[in-house]
Amino acid sequence: MGPFRKTLLLLAAGAVAATVTALALGSATGPSGGWNGSTIVNPGSIGTLFAQNKQNEPAVAINPIQPTLLAAGANDEIDLELCNAGSPTTCPFTQGVGVTGVYFSTDRGDSWTQPVYTGWTARHCVGPAPCAPAVGPTGTLPQYYESGLVSDGDPAMAWGPAPTASGGFSWARQRLYYANLTSNFAQQRDEQAFKGAEAIAVSRLDSDRVAQAMAGDNTAWHAPVIVSRQSSALFSDKEQIWADNVQTSPFFGNVYICNVAFRSNGLGGAPEPVMITRSTDGGETWSNQKQLSAATNTNQTGGRQGCAVRTDSDGVVYVFWVGTDIQTRNAVFFMTRSFDGGVRWERPQVVTTIQPVGLFDPNTRDFSFDGVGGARTDSFPSVDIANGAPYGTTTGFPAGAGGCAAANTCPSNEIVMTWSNGPTPSNTSPGPNETAPVKYSLDKGESWGLLTANAAEPTDRPDFPAIAISPNGHAVYVTYTGFLQPWQSHATAPARNAQGVVRSATLTMTGVLGGAGFITRHRGGLGDARGSSQNNLVAGFLGDYSYAMATNSYGAAVWNDVRSAADCPAIDAYREALANGGTAVRPAPNVDCAPNFGNSDIFGGTFDAP
Repeated sequence: MGPFRKTLLLLAAGAVAATVTALALGSATGPSGGWNGSTIVNPGSIGTLFAQNKQNEPAVAINPIQPTLLAAGANDEIDLELCNAGSPTTCPFTQGVGVTGVYFSTDRGDSWTQPVYTGWTARHCVGPAPCAPAVGPTGTLPQYYESGLVSDGDPAMAWGPAPTASGGFSWARQRLYYANLTSNFAQQRDEQAFKGAEAIAVSRLDSDRVAQAMAGDNTAWHAPVIVSRQSSALFSDKEQIWADNVQTSPFFGNVYICNVAFRSNGLGGAPEPVMITRSTDGGETWSNQKQLSAATNTNQTGGRQGCAVRTDSDGVVYVFWVGTDIQTRNAVFFMTRSFDGGVRWERPQVVTTIQPVGLFDPNTRDFSFDGVGGARTDSFPSVDIANGAPYGTTTGFPAGAGGCAAANTCPSNEIVMTWSNGPTPSNTSPGPNETAPVKYSLDKGESWGLLTANAAEPTDRPDFPAIAISPNGHAVYVTYTGFLQPWQSHATAPARNAQGVVRSATLTMTGVLGGAGFITRHRGGLGDARGSSQNNLVAGFLGDYSYAMATNSYGAAVWNDVRSAADCPAIDAYREALANGGTAVRPAPNVDCAPNFGNSDIFGGTFDAP
């Protein structure tokens, strides 16, 4: 099924120190509100010794009522054992130890705090003795160990209104929803919390308890709730969460989670439908999951991956994913909608044809973006809607926009979508770079236009682009990891330079690009992507996505950053030997490499509306 085959690769994550820290480590002077700088989002990272020095797959959410309050998440390996524990050539995911990091900013992203909670940890396992995990300090989501669960990353988050005592929802309090993968802490089946290999769980934090959460109080968070309906063979994966955040919506406060259900424990080739579930009571209970797509994964049907979910000001729910059009055999993005708050869903329709990115890597048997032994990649859709949140009103759009009647108070409900589009050039077959096209719709997805053929700089190869549009529809932001060399056919090739990039543009009254189109707001520090790594060391790892969010006054972006990661020639040689089908002795990363090998971080920035 080509690029949509699900291959189980080890998660890669990050590093955190043992104390709550708030740092602003940007590369420019002045406050970050509009300056071309970036700030480290995982401030607890010690930066040395693999694999505790590693994060990826960042998410970010802006509180719409308190817009200086941001929450972020990432896969974070701070609490795992070092490779040095036991055999120095193995870097395992310590049984029972979570990897879902959480971070807060109360100053619009100028600085970030990483709380230290208490849970099952192996951060004390520094070797040479084999690891014996225990209860202790953790830098990941709390209350999982107490619930018999393990937080397993793939972070997704959204702010919504909190439930009221009298029923319904209100913006008087706000609720952060944090979805992630979870596994069972117990190994004995009769002691496990759910069936199957991986489930989707949701943690929740109310705005009046953020200070407690930042101070490391486990009980500030609601206990996690299992969302997916599990079977013994189910591996739930790649979830995204969204809260209906428009006060005028008839379904205000509903929360939706989409994901892909791999029904053979993620082994590929078996049923893998896109699923959706909803909560109408603030995440306490969740509806039975509904199947939105075909399930079969064969040479005829292909598979599916990478869902995205959003709502507009009328409460229409949109879900997008990547799959195969069985009529044309092309890779496409599908869309389905619900007009009754997630009860019923229409038949999926094709939005656009795409060209997936990446070239085959023999080390992972997956598609990599930078080269042999490089980081895997994807062409998942990133989507946002100018829905007028939080109150459903805006200025500057004509009557009829978004279904309302009063001129200049109607959200445009413009949908914007981006992705990384191929083909991928290589050093042996050069060609034009990949692009980050932006499609848009002004009529609830009935028709689509091309906002721009490429939101990236033409000299960049954009990986993991993410898009956000301001609720008033006047500004759009795109972030991506920009690679500066083509795909390399050798693991020992010259440095694979990569950096985070943020660009923005204004939109006109008709929802199209204004002014000079997309302009660059920030280019982050350069780093060598070969300095990132899977825990099995056979390839680099940057995760599967970046994130962007926007208010009417600014946009926020987070990305995986390798500026502080060191390339390791011994690892390069090992990856090269594997690619050539030879035998090789696995290096010991913390012996044979520089201390900051594998040190990928999460960086982010906030940028005033253009």
